[in-house]
Amino acid sequence: MIRSVRGALLVSTIMVLSACGFQLRGAYSLPYESIYFATGDNVIGAGLKRQVRASGVQVTDSAKEAQATFVPAGELRDSVIVSLSSSGRVREKRLRLRYAYRIVDAKGRDFVPQGYVELTRDVTYADSATLAKTQEEDLLWRDMENDLVQQLLRRLATVKPKRQVEAD
Repeated sequence: MIRSVRGALLVSTIMVLSACGFQLRGAYSLPYESIYFATGDNVIGAGLKRQVRASGVQVTDSAKEAQATFVPAGELRDSVIVSLSSSGRVREKRLRLRYAYRIVDAKGRDFVPQGYVELTRDVTYADSATLAKTQEEDLLWRDMENDLVQQLLRRLATVKPKRQVEAD
């Protein structure tokens, strides 16, 4: 009896998940054969390289060898006070990460014009738990970096590079 209930519950869960369109995130297919990331040695660049390699696109060591070059155009991280207590102490902060990028060809012409991704997270703050809240902020920053990599990959996979007319 219990096995049949478990089996029915498992089958109904699978049917509900498949009916709602749930699908595991797969590898992204990028419209480039090879790409160079001019990101340096940072968490975002390493995450992008790892995910792109997993999708089957060649990640090159120089821009001259690549069909496209991913160029970060700026990164802004800031923390803004959202609310104060009646005694004037910080109660809530907003973390914001804004990352601008563009994709160019071997001659430096834009494949994809400059775009940006902006992420925000709200975090409560308490003077009595400064160490814990600092660790929570660090965890949120790492989560935002991972989310940024996923959003950049989704954008790179959906954007079609604009074709350049050769003037040569």
